[in-house]
Amino acid sequence: MTKIAVLPGDGIGPEICAAARTVLEALDTRYGLDIEFSEIGIGFAALKAQGSTFPEQAFQTVENVDGIILGPVSHLEYPPRDKGGLNPSGELRKRLDLYANIRPAATRPELPSRTGAAFDLVIYRENTEGFYADRSMHSGIGELQVTADVTVAMRRITRHASMRIAEAAFSGASRRGRKVTAVHKQNVLRITDGLFLECCREVGGHYPDVAYEELLVDAACAHLVRHPERFDVIVTTNMFGDILSDLASELTGSLGLAASLNAGDVHAMAQAQHGSAPDIAGKGIANPASLIGSTGMLLEWLGRRKVNAKLVAAGRSLMDALDRTLSNPATRTRDIGGKLGTDGFARSVAASLTDNHPAAWPSV
Repeated sequence: MTKIAVLPGDGIGPEICAAARTVLEALDTRYGLDIEFSEIGIGFAALKAQGSTFPEQAFQTVENVDGIILGPVSHLEYPPRDKGGLNPSGELRKRLDLYANIRPAATRPELPSRTGAAFDLVIYRENTEGFYADRSMHSGIGELQVTADVTVAMRRITRHASMRIAEAAFSGASRRGRKVTAVHKQNVLRITDGLFLECCREVGGHYPDVAYEELLVDAACAHLVRHPERFDVIVTTNMFGDILSDLASELTGSLGLAASLNAGDVHAMAQAQHGSAPDIAGKGIANPASLIGSTGMLLEWLGRRKVNAKLVAAGRSLMDALDRTLSNPATRTRDIGGKLGTDGFARSVAASLTDNHPAAWPSV
């Protein structure tokens, strides 16, 4: 049995989580994955019912499942932490040690990119430290207000976190067979990015078949816009990775297509790159492609961890079905030129699933 927790979140979160579940249930029926679902309230709904946007009971439940699907949350609108306003995404990344935020960005022939170039890259973003105030301190947060007119933010970079995100990136690049680009700002952040690059170089020495280069973050942004096809795997620190991945995904045609997986050694969580879009919530028009794609990544990760070829094949089948659905203008959502709503798109993806015979399932 594979236990998956669904945390609907805020805004369009419940709608796109329902869409991802529609596709997962179709996969479960078709391939016999034996998935057990649990739905857990978080966000504003949980705040109203339990006094916290991320109740402790919710964490205790997700701690004991195999995989998590997290809907977008409106954490900027939450009250302060001492009044129950916890960011579920940050809490889960930190408390479950989901240190690798893996964000693919690839163009599709039927959906023109913003640059006109075809490219296929993956960004490995360190997820547990850096300039993110809720993740940079053991106790308290890494942002301080010294006086009414003076504020300070602290950035934590450790050898442990840098080594393992570098290992994840080089391991991923070895499967793709190309290169790793470490993105940094060592000319200004000499000590912290110096340590990060030292770790990348050390890990890279264990992967002689993977090419390696280093780029300043400003140069990386320029190259992404002008020549995105030059990149294969990018590895970088938390804030740079957040910015670069949104840029790369938008260049593919829409941030609404951007899949994302938060992975650690024990747990993994599917999460759309985009936000909660409260302006269109409840209208049934949100594009669920990002979260559906993230769910495919989750299945493949679970399959590799559990040594379960059926789960790996199901994840790949989901991604293939998503590509087929997006390739047809008649089965796209309105934001990318189609006519379907959220549920209709999910049903089209489910209908596009193809049969895989067990003999064809991949080795893991």
